Amino acid sequence: MDRIEVAIAGAGLMGHGIALVFALKGHGVRITDNSGETLERLPGLMASALSTLREAGAVDPAWTPERLAAAVRVSPDLAETVRGADLVIEAITERPDLKAALFAELDRICPAETILASNTSYLDVFPLIPAGRQRRALVAHWYTPPYIVDLVDVVPGPETDPAVVERVRDLVLGLGQVPIVLKRFIPGYVANRIQSAISAEVYRLLDEGIATPREIDDAIIHGLSLRIPILGHLAKADFTGLPLLRHALANASYAPPPPATRCETLDSLCDSGRTGVMARQGFFDWGDRDPAELFRDRDLRLLALKRAMAEIGPLQGR
Repeated sequence: MDRIEVAIAGAGLMGHGIALVFALKGHGVRITDNSGETLERLPGLMASALSTLREAGAVDPAWTPERLAAAVRVSPDLAETVRGADLVIEAITERPDLKAALFAELDRICPAETILASNTSYLDVFPLIPAGRQRRALVAHWYTPPYIVDLVDVVPGPETDPAVVERVRDLVLGLGQVPIVLKRFIPGYVANRIQSAISAEVYRLLDEGIATPREIDDAIIHGLSLRIPILGHLAKADFTGLPLLRHALANASYAPPPPATRCETLDSLCDSGRTGVMARQGFFDWGDRDPAELFRDRDLRLLALKRAMAEIGPLQGR
């Protein structure tokens, strides 16, 4: 696809990763945030991610931190950032009031032909977007980290022009990523909904003391995860045999938990300051390792898995 100008509003965890994805494919990238601290941290985050990609051989070595810094224009000014952009991606915090305010401002300063895309995970943003922008507005939702995880949800609103959906889908394909085009908006899309169902079960197992965090993750890593990259879920069912699944449903003696709204184990960890890798403790103790080192380690392992999966390939039916 031809080079386009992309503007990103929101330079946090997702925004800087999305900027990196577009920059590495040669698109013009500008990015802004209303937090000076976030903008100050941005170049280091992008350089660190680039360094990891270079170390894994996943990017052209010609991409240096200096070249990347020149390719991504950082500005504290929203109007300057979006001026002349073909695509504006909203990647701010998941608060309806803030998103509505941002879209109102984008409506005021962006030309009519600009495509507006939201990276929201769960919010229905379409009621927050001005009526005159609905035909050229949609969701384009990346996953963490965007420069490694290829899945992108492309979701139209009730009035989105199908040509706009097709253009964004083709753009994602041109990035070397995998777009999933949904027929309509549903909170969480596909992957996050499945993940939420897993989380509801995991939280119940934790709160009822059935298994430890390590045992639960071992069951996922050594059981579910070995087959999922090759078969997914429904192809795995075909190999199991559908009559067995039908009998299992008919004779079910177990009811899955309802959607989780609270987990006592999670509340206890958060209240005690065990908030995850950035605090060096969460469900697990991550020791004295610097969080940046842990993220690098995670990314290198994900990249190694991607290389192996590219060689192995999925087993898919038609």
